[in-house]
Amino acid sequence: MNSKFKPHHLVILLGLGIALFTVASGIVPNFTEFHDESSQTREVFENIPTPVKVAFYTVIPIMLVYGAVLFSYRVRNWQRGAPDNRATTTKNVKRRLGDFRAGVYMQTLLREPGAGIMHSMIYFGFLVLLGVTTTLEINHQLPEDLKFLHGGVYKGYTLVGDVAGIIFLVGIVWAVVRRYGPRAWRPYRIRIKSRPEHAVILGVFFLIAVTGFMAEGYRIALEGQLAGGTLPDHEKWSIVGYPLAQGLDSMGNLSGWHQFWWIAHVVSFVSFLIILPTTMLRHMFTSPLNMYLKDKDRPKGAMKPMPDLMEAELDTYGASTIEDFTWKQLLDTDACTMCGRCTSVCPAHATGKPLDPREIVLKTGEVMARTGDPQVSPPIGVDKDITVSANSMFERVTSEELWACTTCKACDEICPVNIEILDKILDMRRYLSLMESDFPTELGNAYRSMENTGNPWGISQSERADWAKDLDVDIIDGSEPLEAEYLYWVGCAGSFDDKNRKVTQAMANLLRRADIDYAILGPSEMCTGDSARRSGNEFIFQMLAMQNIETLNNMGTKKIITQCPHCFNTLANEYPQLGGHYEVVHHSQFLEWLIDSGKLDLEGARLDERVVYHDSCYLGRHNDVYLAPRRVIGSLGGVQVVEAERNGTKGMCCGAGGARMWMEENVGKQINVDRSQELLATGASRIATACPFCYIMMDDGVKGEGVEDDQVKVGDIAMHVLDAIEAGEATEVTPSTTAG
Repeated sequence: MNSKFKPHHLVILLGLGIALFTVASGIVPNFTEFHDESSQTREVFENIPTPVKVAFYTVIPIMLVYGAVLFSYRVRNWQRGAPDNRATTTKNVKRRLGDFRAGVYMQTLLREPGAGIMHSMIYFGFLVLLGVTTTLEINHQLPEDLKFLHGGVYKGYTLVGDVAGIIFLVGIVWAVVRRYGPRAWRPYRIRIKSRPEHAVILGVFFLIAVTGFMAEGYRIALEGQLAGGTLPDHEKWSIVGYPLAQGLDSMGNLSGWHQFWWIAHVVSFVSFLIILPTTMLRHMFTSPLNMYLKDKDRPKGAMKPMPDLMEAELDTYGASTIEDFTWKQLLDTDACTMCGRCTSVCPAHATGKPLDPREIVLKTGEVMARTGDPQVSPPIGVDKDITVSANSMFERVTSEELWACTTCKACDEICPVNIEILDKILDMRRYLSLMESDFPTELGNAYRSMENTGNPWGISQSERADWAKDLDVDIIDGSEPLEAEYLYWVGCAGSFDDKNRKVTQAMANLLRRADIDYAILGPSEMCTGDSARRSGNEFIFQMLAMQNIETLNNMGTKKIITQCPHCFNTLANEYPQLGGHYEVVHHSQFLEWLIDSGKLDLEGARLDERVVYHDSCYLGRHNDVYLAPRRVIGSLGGVQVVEAERNGTKGMCCGAGGARMWMEENVGKQINVDRSQELLATGASRIATACPFCYIMMDDGVKGEGVEDDQVKVGDIAMHVLDAIEAGEATEVTPSTTAG
């Protein structure tokens, strides 16, 4: 028998501890009989019969233990997951506390002001009310000379409690209207996922607020009746209870009504304790925990590492069962608030594809809940006809959902409680690719090309440096030490795609103008393997990566410039998993440095045009590089930089990430068309990109709208910078002689 102490044991012990403390707080005052003699205070349990008090201190502890046991069942389900290093260390504790504060202070929710303010009113209102009740109980336990809830302190205390109650009640009413009001007031993401339990939760919260105010009003009215018909003056600070009492003091049987509303208030709180571990309300505990555990032992843009597949013998690859996920990925499913923000920003979902990121999380939770021992309730209520007969993710998740993902990371970025949705999708893709060979046919062509020719275009490696034929570029074969200061990693698109060859040539021109010492690998450069890895084919990724790492390490490579964010992310964040450690910079960052340092002279460079920048997902959300490309464009004279409706962290994907570049888009509206229309709506005469995939997709999308280059020019930032420099040079005024 395994007697090792586990996390779910801690949950039970914590529940027992709180329950015992509650029981003790009910027993101790009967022996101490401490009493506050002040006339400006409140008597705890005033007008409450002893049997009711006994019931209170019996039922509440039982419910606390009940909740702890049920919650421990959920923790046992998380423990089914594989290890995941989320330990708190001296290096990450500051970040962890920062992530935690951002969540509990509602900073993440306030990214959307309407919903954020509403949740803040409910959340902070409830916490203050809980604090008010706790403060009253603490004061109840203290000796006479230590009691503090009297006089001015009591007046402030009652004011704070009533203000918090008003805020809490307004937040609840707002939430009810937002979920059940006129259709125009209900966000799509909320409308499509409302369940009966939402009504139950909001109803219980509403009752807690209303019964609390009614009990307060009748208590004050009863105090006035016992005092000869005059309401206590110090209770005027109860800005809700006092006006209510004024309307109730003429009623009969105030004592009975006070007891009724007090009991109703307690019953509503007991109802809260009942639904807390069995409904989505559990996120009150799980979400802050998830926020605290955000920090990972790998960079933001890196996928989970796998062992060397050339040597390791694994029974399965990727994730197909609950046990294949990590415990943190399973905790995610119980931390989800079902807010649907991930759904609202998913480019696949927005354009009619079968993917809904929220459903990936909830379906994972359903399979975990229905196959656990013991079984627990699913994250949110599901149709009774939906069943889970086996511990397989593919009972609930279809391959079409997974292959629709562009891996743009918009879902992860916007999630207010830091749920890692993309990791789940990528892990299941690994299983489909490596175990089932279940991937789109056209993706198979890209796989074969990467295996046979070292690039997904399927073009001979001998042509990789053809773009440099008429340029003075140092091409090395990778067998000798790198003597240049920088290695310029051109990438497959920059080497083989006709559009992106122009980007490479423009960048080479700018590097020459800045007098940068660099070289390229040419035919010795292989695909970094990004598309293979993001589509789940870890074998091909490792094959390509290890060849590249061997070449780079043998050359003694230290500094690499890339123009593809996918290459940038892979070289900087994922090659270290396999022994490749380099200082990698994206060309937008490098250009920014060249301009700031004066190495690239922009005096006279001018672009009298309106320019909109399209954010690359792998540069932005995967690596938090948002400002560098904008600063590069903004450094040009005469330029007017405008922003698309969706930009920065909320930028819209081009549709090519996650190996979607190599797959047909047959369902719904094309993502690049949707994004191109949004960029064109800005009225810009130029669209700037910083990614070869984005360049291809945006250029195709714009031309698909019937807009040609002479109307709106799409190009990489390097192309726009070079255009501005050459335009400035062409318009330099040549001194002329004046005939006299």
